[in-house]
Amino acid sequence: MNISLTDDLKAFVDQQVAQGSFASTSEYVRSVLRREKAVASLRDLVLAGSAGPRTPLDEAFFTGLRADVTDHPTDQ
Repeated sequence: MNISLTDDLKAFVDQQVAQGSFASTSEYVRSVLRREKAVASLRDLVLAGSAGPRTPLDEAFFTGLRADVTDHPTDQ
């Protein structure tokens, strides 16, 4: 795969590599792609979750959460 970059973008990638953040330009590009893939996956999860049933986040909801924590303290 070949990727063409503007001079400005190439300089930025070269700067990231020169600063020691990445061993090579390929490593930098792979890192950016992995991050974008993770963002897309998270976005898909959020959208899938928003399509499900909704619970109102009212005082009763938070009272129930507090009761759950009080009734089931963590082991220490």
